[in-house]
Parts: sequence; C-alpha cells; structure tokens
Amino acid sequence: MPLILQSTRPLASDDLTAIRAQARASEPVLQSETVAAAEDCAPLTPALRDTLDGYCGPRAIDWAVVPAGRRLSDFRLVAMDMDSTLITIECIDEIADFCGLKAKVSAITEAAMRGEITDFNESLRRRVALLKGLDASVLDRVYEERLRLSPGAERMLQTVQALGLRTLLVSGGFVHFTEKLKARLKLDVTRANTLEIVDGKLTGNVVGEIVNADVKARTVQEVCAQIGARPDQAIVMGDGSNDLKMMAVAGLSVAFRAKPIVRSQASVAFNHVGLDGLLALFPH
Repeated sequence: MPLILQSTRPLASDDLTAIRAQARASEPVLQSETVAAAEDCAPLTPALRDTLDGYCGPRAIDWAVVPAGRRLSDFRLVAMDMDSTLITIECIDEIADFCGLKAKVSAITEAAMRGEITDFNESLRRRVALLKGLDASVLDRVYEERLRLSPGAERMLQTVQALGLRTLLVSGGFVHFTEKLKARLKLDVTRANTLEIVDGKLTGNVVGEIVNADVKARTVQEVCAQIGARPDQAIVMGDGSNDLKMMAVAGLSVAFRAKPIVRSQASVAFNHVGLDGLLALFPH
C-alpha cells in the first residue's frame, strides 16, 4: 500500500530516510517539494501508526497509507462537515459572541466535539437556547466578518468537481451558512439545522429534525443512492465525534485538524496540510 507524506514546508531528505526505515517502505519519491510517495510500506498496525505519529507530528509532516491502485476519479462523492472542517470557525460560537456568551457556548461545543457529551441533540438545544432574543442580522455579520474557508478548500473542491465528483456539505450547524456556501462553492447538496426566527429575532429553538451523527451518516448514504454510487465510493471529511458515523460508512475518511478520537478512527489525518492534501493521496 502506498505511503504518502505531506507538509507545508519542503520535506527534508533525512526525514524521508528515517520514515522509510520506520515504515519499511520503498524509496519515497518527491512529487513536489512538499509531497513524497513510497509505492509500498509495511502493513499499518497500531504500533506503526504510533511510530509514524510520534516521528511525523513534531516535524509537521502528515502521513497516509492509502489503498493501492485507486484513482481520485474512482470516487463519486466528497462529503464534508462545515464548522472547523470546510470553514475555520464554529458558527454557533461566533453567533454567541454577539450576546457575550461565546465562552459558555464554546465550552459545550468543545465537549460535544470531543465526544464528552454524547447527546448531540441536547447539546445543540442547550446552545441555541442561549441565543434567544438575538437579532437575526447577526447571522449575516458572522458570515461576512468571521467565516473563512479552511486552507486548500477551494482548490480541493474545484479539482474534485472537475473530475466529476459530487459534493455534499452536511452540518450540525445552520442552513443560513450552508446555503451561502452552496452558492459560493457550487456544492451539489447541503443539509444543516434551521434556526427559528420570529420578528427578526432568534427564538432559541431549532426547527425540524436535528442533523446529528445518525442523520449525517444517513444523508451520506442517501446522496450516494441518489447519484448511483456505493458508500465506499464516498470520501468523508470531518473533525468532531459527530462526524464519526458518516466517516465510518465511507470508502475513505479524512480527519481534518480533528479531535484525537476522530484522528484515531479515520483512514487519514491532516493535522498540518490543507484540505487540498486530499489531492496528493491518489492519482487523478
């Protein structure tokens, strides 16, 4: 199975030599200053994973062992979480900042993402309730003033779209943001939660079915069925425990700047490179 090494800085030959020995890999070939690939390496055991993490992490190198013989164009769908994956912020935390409750809401968000709060529906309701009475215009301010795409997001999306892959943004966040991103990035499908607004104010309630871990996984499967693809032809990218179930149904799961529980269960982890690190994993 190929071993792919990536960094935001030029890869050093000494590091490539050391990683080759640790992974019992073939000679890594530089594809660019920041990407190298070895055609084969030892089976990926928990011990080898720990070894590679221990060496590569402090050197800001991302490693991945990927299936041999696959091309990026063999996949049919790229599904992404939104907050802290496609974008750099947690929208609900930034909304709460406008009513002076960011620290309180952020603490609940962080605990939920780490998997310490297992009832996502309840954690979301608790956070949204704190927003009651806030002027709905704050949503536009968060989008315009604070929302930023994660590094490499546009390059990754443009490339997979050019290859004919469909794109899905499925989020435990809010429709207000996913719809704007859908238009901006030409995404095929989006799904998220709807904040109730009455007389221009947030009521502190969520309308309809909450997009939790189960709904995320179901949505990935439904979109695969709609486009005539198998779930193993899906790539799923996420960062929090709420993403684990949809990552588990995919053919490739990518943990992006993720919590430890997610990194440990994902096929690939990008801790340093951008979302466009996906493009280096397979020939196109």
